[in-house]
Amino acid sequence: MASLYLASASPRRSAQLAQIGVAHRQFACDIDEQVLPGESAEAYVERVTLAKVAAGQQRVAAEAAAVVLAADTVVVLDGRILGKPVDQQQATEVLRSLSGREHQVLTAVAVASGERCELLRVDTTVFFRSLSEAEIAAYWATGEPADKAGSYGIQGLAAVFVQRIEGSYSAVVGLPLLETAGLLADFGIASWQQL
Repeated sequence: MASLYLASASPRRSAQLAQIGVAHRQFACDIDEQVLPGESAEAYVERVTLAKVAAGQQRVAAEAAAVVLAADTVVVLDGRILGKPVDQQQATEVLRSLSGREHQVLTAVAVASGERCELLRVDTTVFFRSLSEAEIAAYWATGEPADKAGSYGIQGLAAVFVQRIEGSYSAVVGLPLLETAGLLADFGIASWQQL
């Protein structure tokens, strides 16, 4: 069976693959993640994901049967990508802007082996309840928002902010598991139910 490599430093994505019984090895890929002028969130997340999977393929080029998986997730409000906050002030502003509103989370996944590469994107709408200033400050103090796109982690403490979602919960965490398992199966990588 082919070896799967996760081209991502994300511990969450690695845990998600383990959750569905997918054995893999993991490494980080350093690519330019700047948003291009005029680039839509949809185009951005797909371009970055393809760049990550290509960088991953270069890293394992000596292994002919290697399969590489990469993903990227963006939080989008009013067409604007909300990245990881640089400081408390930015995180506070982002969480204020999400308070009492809906926003989109776009996750693209690419799987590649040899000349073949498949890409898909899963879009989810997340609805936040209204947040108080005290809650926002307390949430920042936990340290959780500091390394999260959109300044929150749905799988963590911010779960109490989410009224509902329309779409894939696992995609908001970082990897849409239903779709990812299907993509991997197409490349001969089994998840738990195929073992």
